[in-house]
Amino acid sequence: MTLVAPLPRGEGVALWRQIASRIEARIHQGELEAGARLPTEAILAEGFGVNRHTIRRAMEDLVTRGLVRVEQGRGSFVAEDVVEYPLGSRTRFSEIIRAQSREPSGRILRVAEAEAEPRIAELLKLRRNQRGIIQVERLGFANNRPVTLGTHHFPIQRFARIPALLKDNPSITAALAACGVPDYRRQVTRITARMPTPDEASLLEQARSRPVLLAEAVNVEPGGAPVEVSIARYAAGRMQIVVETA
Repeated sequence: MTLVAPLPRGEGVALWRQIASRIEARIHQGELEAGARLPTEAILAEGFGVNRHTIRRAMEDLVTRGLVRVEQGRGSFVAEDVVEYPLGSRTRFSEIIRAQSREPSGRILRVAEAEAEPRIAELLKLRRNQRGIIQVERLGFANNRPVTLGTHHFPIQRFARIPALLKDNPSITAALAACGVPDYRRQVTRITARMPTPDEASLLEQARSRPVLLAEAVNVEPGGAPVEVSIARYAAGRMQIVVETA
């Protein structure tokens, strides 16, 4: 990005405001696209002929107004449009992303057999001697930007084929369909927020100082039997959870 200098001085408008206004104008004009990395403080300071404190003040203003996001250790970026993620009785990641003119994709990070923790066993209604589960960790993308990190839990007795199925296709919905569950609905979702772990922040490409939205969900068959418990971490700066009531 080429910035014009020097700035007008002595006109009663603080330098940091002029800088923020110029960057904002370039964003609104489309010269700086969503997700674009901004120059470093040093480069901006040299281009505008000001000190770094002035640049920092301008960036703070842009961050506060949601035009720029800062990722610790990575730099400053033009903020992306927020993805609206409706939670209803039928919640499907790919369908939701495509409905907003974005391209969904996913990557399976880990598949393992495990013994269900008490909370997961309770939600899946597993008996004490039948607590074996398949645990799948999946990273979901919208236009190649990570937006959700999900850990999915399936009863192993019924869904032992899921690891093999996910090798060919990272779609959870497709894997369930291949296992005899062509349709399922969201029974309940519990939403909280917390700070991310270092690994979560890295995978979601966000600052560790920015919270993640945490959603614990239970998906069931039409008859009401649980088929999956998912724990999703959403990048709060890119996802807006919308709760559907009708």
